[in-house]
Amino acid sequence: MEKTYTVSVFTENSIGILNRITIIFTRRHLNIDSITASESEVKGVFRYTIVLKTTGEQVNKVVGQIEKLVDVLKAFVHQEEEIVHQEIALYKIKTDKLTNGEVEKVIRENYARILTVDPLFMVIEKTGHVAETQLLFENLKPFGILEFARSGRVAVTKPMKELSTYLKELETKK
Repeated sequence: MEKTYTVSVFTENSIGILNRITIIFTRRHLNIDSITASESEVKGVFRYTIVLKTTGEQVNKVVGQIEKLVDVLKAFVHQEEEIVHQEIALYKIKTDKLTNGEVEKVIRENYARILTVDPLFMVIEKTGHVAETQLLFENLKPFGILEFARSGRVAVTKPMKELSTYLKELETKK
């Protein structure tokens, strides 16, 4: 049965590593729903957070393949209940829509905030899960959305050894 999985991949910072990782998904005909990349808590180690819908068997095979890549230090599979996650969405609408008070009401009801107000446009920010950012999108649609952008998932795990612990274990195995 297909479920949503979050894959955390920790790598060295090398050119082309993201391409090599995504090719593994492509070869298995798996679609990536979102991907984010950032530095991790360990200096010189980067974290890729990949979200996809597939079966447990498929995601475990993919992670096994990813871990075989030279620059990959460790990869983990997480189910929804094992992580805390958020996304950020930005919405740009015309400033003149702010005058009637309806936009402000929608912003407050959705726990969003105004980042900037320009004479021609304003930018609204919302953090939350996809359903929450999508709901605000639907609520702002009648006011005319000029631009919309949503990040990929940013996640931390609930039960997990610290990455530095895994790195120390890798060092002792060498």
